[in-house]
Amino acid sequence: MTGEKAENRTVLRIAGKDAHHFLHGLVTNDARPGALVYSALLSPQGKFLADFFLLDRGEDILLDVAGDLAPGLFRRLSMYKLRAAVTIDDSGLPVARGLAEVPDGAFADPRHKALGWRAYGMEGSAPQIDWDAIRVAHCIPETGIELIPEDSYILEMGYDRLHGVDHRKGCYVGQEVTARMKHKTTLRKGLVTVEIDGSVPVGTPIMAGAKPAGTLFTQSGGRAIAYLRFDRAKGDMAAGDATVRWSEPGQNNA
Repeated sequence: MTGEKAENRTVLRIAGKDAHHFLHGLVTNDARPGALVYSALLSPQGKFLADFFLLDRGEDILLDVAGDLAPGLFRRLSMYKLRAAVTIDDSGLPVARGLAEVPDGAFADPRHKALGWRAYGMEGSAPQIDWDAIRVAHCIPETGIELIPEDSYILEMGYDRLHGVDHRKGCYVGQEVTARMKHKTTLRKGLVTVEIDGSVPVGTPIMAGAKPAGTLFTQSGGRAIAYLRFDRAKGDMAAGDATVRWSEPGQNNA
């Protein structure tokens, strides 16, 4: 079974005897042997910098990241490496993804079962699946659209339900801010799926009367992903010429 080519992805290879310890102190989730894991690197202020998948193959760890973020992530990881016995290079492996049964050598996407599977080293066909429709239906953010480097907090982006953060793993960069948001505050803003009448550009502000209520992002089939202020997201809202409605005020999508 073959899948589609996952476009604009870079797979870094992290190896060396200190590889696991090195990543453990940096990222929001730990690599686990034989499983694909979703994780992120944050700034010391707790802001999102890059999201990626980790695959522990024993002799090395593959890090699957958006191609646009790969050069900056490589530089930042190299900066943190210091004298650790770690090597970081581009594996050159292609990434394929698909739906239905997980083929041999592939791994279930850890974010949501609706996202199917991913495979490394498998050549894929031209993309045909409407991934945006799947993401909108399950409120799954995408790098560079909903997930904005230096501007997003991962808990507001749904990282708990996407299995992208381990609150028990101990210290990592940005952990203190993330832990404080988890245990000491109630989220007042976050991503949700809304209904929309009309179509507007990604990034269009959402207004509740005269007050800013959020931002509209990916749209598909009369629905969209939106970043909302929960206290203002009530009744019909406007996003440019479109009308936006949210049926579950005060809650993130499950």
